[in-house]
Amino acid sequence: MERTHSWLNRFRRLLIRWEKKIENYLAMLHFACAWITFRAAGLFG
Repeated sequence: MERTHSWLNRFRRLLIRWEKKIENYLAMLHFACAWITFRAAGLFG
């Protein structure tokens, strides 16, 4: 769990919640999780 938090902290947009709508924040959170998953799978560089 700590490793996941560390990976998510690389996305500054998630650290400081700039979005006013929860939908935009959740979309960025999903994007970050997908990006981390694809990188771990070796699909992206």
